[in-house]
Amino acid sequence: MHPSGKILIIDSGRKSRDLVSAFLTYQGYEIVHHENNALIFDTIRNQRVEIVIAELSHLHSIASDFLEQAKTINPLLVLIGYGSQDEKLPHPANSESFFFLPQPLNLDELESLVMRASESQAIRLFDTADGADRHPHILCSSIIGKSAPMQSLFAMIEKIAESTATVLIQGESGTGKELAARAIHQLSDRNARNFVPVNCAAIPDDLLESELFGHVKGSFTGAYANRAGRFELADKGTLFLDEIGDMKPNLQVKILRVLQSKEFEPVGSSKAQKVDARIIAATNKDLEELVVSKDFREDLYYRLSVIPITIPPLRERREDISLLIHNFLTRFNSDRKHTVKGFSRDALDMLCNYNWPGNVRELENLVERMVILKDAGFITPDDLPEKYLTGKVQVAVPALPASDELPEGGICLNSAVDAFENNLIQQALTRTKGNKKEAASLLNLKRTTLIEKLKKKNLVFSEE
Repeated sequence: MHPSGKILIIDSGRKSRDLVSAFLTYQGYEIVHHENNALIFDTIRNQRVEIVIAELSHLHSIASDFLEQAKTINPLLVLIGYGSQDEKLPHPANSESFFFLPQPLNLDELESLVMRASESQAIRLFDTADGADRHPHILCSSIIGKSAPMQSLFAMIEKIAESTATVLIQGESGTGKELAARAIHQLSDRNARNFVPVNCAAIPDDLLESELFGHVKGSFTGAYANRAGRFELADKGTLFLDEIGDMKPNLQVKILRVLQSKEFEPVGSSKAQKVDARIIAATNKDLEELVVSKDFREDLYYRLSVIPITIPPLRERREDISLLIHNFLTRFNSDRKHTVKGFSRDALDMLCNYNWPGNVRELENLVERMVILKDAGFITPDDLPEKYLTGKVQVAVPALPASDELPEGGICLNSAVDAFENNLIQQALTRTKGNKKEAASLLNLKRTTLIEKLKKKNLVFSEE
């Protein structure tokens, strides 16, 4: 789940430096080592370091203007020290390029902050790139994802944007179907004209026809003047018909006619109007099943699905969760002037393993709620609503012997590694009938280390 990116650790104490290095290496990060403080900036440049973790009290011994020099090289800094950020950091450091973590050091909070810095670096690199090809995590500043399903979706959107063919976007509620439609419009040569969305399920049936095609004065009670419809507003642009699976049969016929003849009649008029609008439709329903049940016209279905695309649900792109969380945290912190630093590792693990029936919209709502309630600091499992606390048992994690096949729905690496370690500990204790000294020997650990792990993990030995 962790983003790629090299980390350099600067600390005056070798013991603490080795501890942080070992911890982050275990979590999957790539650590860059250095021996000569005088060559630190060369190391950052040559090794393409993206994040520097530094002890504040040690920076001035390296260079009096270390923070200013670091800003010119462009890594993000995670600064560790005593006191608050405002008290300890000089003015140039109080920016989005710096993250502050007070002493004494908490490794779980450090990992959460490093993860946030990694995602922030990824998004910042995108913002400064010449084009989307230099950073594939974001499409049109709105769709976020680094998982394989999302990368395939990005490639599809970029390809079909060049055409004028109708597109049918399918996916569960909350997956971002309108964002995909907007991205297609923004990448097309119609982007200078209107993108006109219509939620077919939100407008009463007796008003939807007028909303789509407009009406002439006197065509019905309350029609006091001519009114342009959404099709006319979308001329030379894009019309997005959301939840088209809820459209009634009589309107389906009229939509079919527009697709076939490129013209429509306003309500109350007998004069057809020509229109050049690209149609993008979306639904969370299975239109093929609706065709079989005669609730949706077969000819309209084939007209709409010239190019069908499917937005994957969040449970099939779990590695995007941390990237999405960072994006939402940044936005909601800015909107509400709060300083929530991120989610603790345990809290993030639970969110990674939750099934997300409401998809990205549900995740966005959760992050907003947490920012409102938390104000500052890290969000822990104690802060999460109860339904998210069962996340650790909702997705299977590998047991020994571990399979080398990645589950289709993805997996949370932290949970998998933790479960693997727990399994080894349990087996060692079972084999030694609970003798911790002998179990520690089997695991090549000190007895005290094993005891600390048992306490931290809250493991209870049960001999089967």
